[in-house]
This record gives sequence, C-alpha cells and structure tokens, in this order.
Amino acid sequence: MLKLGIDIGSRNTKIVVYDDVSFSICHYAYQSTDISVLNSVNMLIKEAYSALNIGGDSIACIGVTGYGRKLYPKADSVLSEITCHAAGCKHYYPQARCVIDIGGQDSKIISIDTTGKVADFVMNDKCAAGTGRFLEMTALRLGCEVDALAALAGHSNLRLKLNSTCVVFAESEIIGMMATAISPEDIARAVHHSIVRRIAAQMASLAWEAPIVFTGGVAMNNDLALCMGEELGSTTLRTPEPEITGALGAAILARKA
Repeated sequence: MLKLGIDIGSRNTKIVVYDDVSFSICHYAYQSTDISVLNSVNMLIKEAYSALNIGGDSIACIGVTGYGRKLYPKADSVLSEITCHAAGCKHYYPQARCVIDIGGQDSKIISIDTTGKVADFVMNDKCAAGTGRFLEMTALRLGCEVDALAALAGHSNLRLKLNSTCVVFAESEIIGMMATAISPEDIARAVHHSIVRRIAAQMASLAWEAPIVFTGGVAMNNDLALCMGEELGSTTLRTPEPEITGALGAAILARKA
C-alpha cells in the first residue's frame, strides 16, 4: 500500500512516497517552496507519479505537515510537525529518545518515550537564532553558499565565541570580526557553536535522553553536527536524508479520512 507524505516548509517543500507493506521509501524529492504553495506540491507529486509510473489512484492516503499543512485540500491527514519528525526518525532509529530538528525558520527538541510516542517538546519559532536563517545570513556575509559553511568551518583553528544571542546583533558582530581580519573559517565555526549553544539552552528545559537524532535541512551540515555532539556530550545520529524526515513521518502516520 502506497502512502504519500508532504511537508510544506517555510523554505522547502518535501514529499515521500512510502510503501506501508515493506516499510520502505519508494520515492522522495524536495524543492524550494513557491509563492503559490500548491504549485510546489503539485509539481513534486506529478514528478513522483511519473518516476514511479503510477497514478493518483495508487495512493491509499495522503498526510501533510509543515507550515503550509492546512493549505493542501486533498490531505486525508493534517499532522503536526512534532509527531511527524518523531515518526520519521523512529523509522531509521527505533531506539531514538530525543530528536533535534533545525529547519529554516524554527528549531524543535522532541523527547520520545520508550514506546516511541512524543513525551514532550520545546520549540523556538520566534527568533532566528538556532535556525537555518542564521546560517543563511552568515553565508551571505562571508560571500559563500550555505552548503559551503561546513567545509569552511572544518578548517578553523580557533574557538571564538559570538556574544550576541540575536541574529540581528550577531550579524553586526560578524561584520566586526571581518573588519579585524578574523578568517571566514573561524567565523563559520563560531556561528556553528553559537547555534548549538542555543539548542543546548532549549534542551535544558526538557527531560531528554540519548540516543539523539539530529534532523531537518540544517542537519546536512557536517561541522555543525560535530559541534552539536561536542556541546551535548553525546553522539548525534542523523537520518540518511535529513531534509525529508517530516514528509516521511507524514506518510507513515497518514490515515484514510
């Protein structure tokens, strides 16, 4: 039985076609979220059906999550991001007890109990610190692509500290660092440490346990994942395709209306 999961995020829209019999992913894809959200969704679905050589009647049910989850009219299940990311991570790591999800505009820490259910969570969606937006601002200032920050930070020889906890003030601090000839490598590493300190502060209010799974688009940053493990004193597992974890969870949890 094929199920479709859609995660309509603030930055990217992701889809997963999931086989509920073999418990496997048949297809996944993502692209930037269009101004017209449905354009992004419909294009991804069309490409998925073409790639799998199926029609809409082959899909048993559709689950939708993310910022735009209420905008897709054909959904059988409209699901919270919290439950979807937990389910997506449990697919890969049944032993997971904590999920760190960092997206473009928010960050979420999810505690999972021994039965695989969400026990508690904390969420930051009011401030860009600790989210992908901070990385985007850093890359813009350093004149590189966001994807290049991990390699850049990997060559850092210093451990500098950003004092600002607000992205607006941190940007001014970064400009000041650049003016004093601090290397882009050291600035990138300082930003990574700033993000993980913010995440650790969020986690302080939550009763969490390892194993920890790091997911969301930001989890593709290898250096940030390394910094995360160092800050938390625990190895952070990562899903093979962190960007699609929410969509995978939406497919797993989808039920016929």
